[in-house]
Amino acid sequence: MTPIQWSSPQMPLAIYREVEAHLRQVTGVEVEVLPQTSPEFEYLKSQAGGLSIRYAPEANEESRRRVAQILAYYGDRYAPWEPVQ
Repeated sequence: MTPIQWSSPQMPLAIYREVEAHLRQVTGVEVEVLPQTSPEFEYLKSQAGGLSIRYAPEANEESRRRVAQILAYYGDRYAPWEPVQ
């Protein structure tokens, strides 16, 4: 399945890693932190390019709901998620 990619431009890299760890605990979900694509360091911008989330065949509707809950939790506390272009 094609991965779904989200980013939160001001989210710190450490929080991306935390989100990744939480999502890996959901059945049927594969996730990775995408590398930053900007050639310049900007202190107020995230040092991650986003998250790539892929659902395996064993992922059910409950898994998808759980992923949405986890993303909403972090999006509410840091910055809203945006689709990666």
